[in-house]
Amino acid sequence: MESNPPLLELSGIEREFALGETRIHALRGIDLRIERGQFVAIWGPSGSGKSTLLNLLGLIDAPDRGVLRFDGQDVHGLSDDALSDCRNRKIGFVFQSFNLIPVMTALENVGLPLQVQGVKPAEVRRRATEWLQHVGLGQFLHFRPDRLSGGQRQRVAIARALVGQPRLLIADEPTANLDSQTSQEVIDLIEKLNQETGVTCIFTTHDPRLLARVPRQLRLQDGLISQDSYTDHAQEAA
Repeated sequence: MESNPPLLELSGIEREFALGETRIHALRGIDLRIERGQFVAIWGPSGSGKSTLLNLLGLIDAPDRGVLRFDGQDVHGLSDDALSDCRNRKIGFVFQSFNLIPVMTALENVGLPLQVQGVKPAEVRRRATEWLQHVGLGQFLHFRPDRLSGGQRQRVAIARALVGQPRLLIADEPTANLDSQTSQEVIDLIEKLNQETGVTCIFTTHDPRLLARVPRQLRLQDGLISQDSYTDHAQEAA
């Protein structure tokens, strides 16, 4: 085993679904290596397998065939409890619909993952407050989601995803419900947090305009990686 293995390593990953009597081949043999600290976008047409791949990377789903290693460990055969513990402690999730709890304040929403981990209330409040300040929402601690804009709600969701100091941030279409300017601000924020904390970030998008902000882009087509490219931002900005 490598002394410093990649955070994610996939070999020959396949995933199928039944649609009536038809078998849908969502992923057709994915080989992929994602190093620690990378900032990666997964894009491609609808039905290309983006969400299926993201669910596998986030350990929400399991492949039918192939090997998936997370943090150097083959996850095949892990119990549901072990997978759940890995997700809770090592992976943060951001969704396009925010998935905030309406009756909770921003502070309570962000602190929820820490409560699940059994962190003491005073520490939950301290860390949740720090993360809301970190994403620019220090003055909105006690606001409920219905008093926040879409961009502010997504910032709360990002703070909630990162408050537990995960190794991986998974974001499924995090800008789908936002206008263009707010979308750019959210991606800029995720990029900034990636650089500051070293958390590995992977997100899906339908918007090619956002790809210019992402160092590595994976294009999926018909369940296969059709393109794996890197962008040199410094060169582009010159």
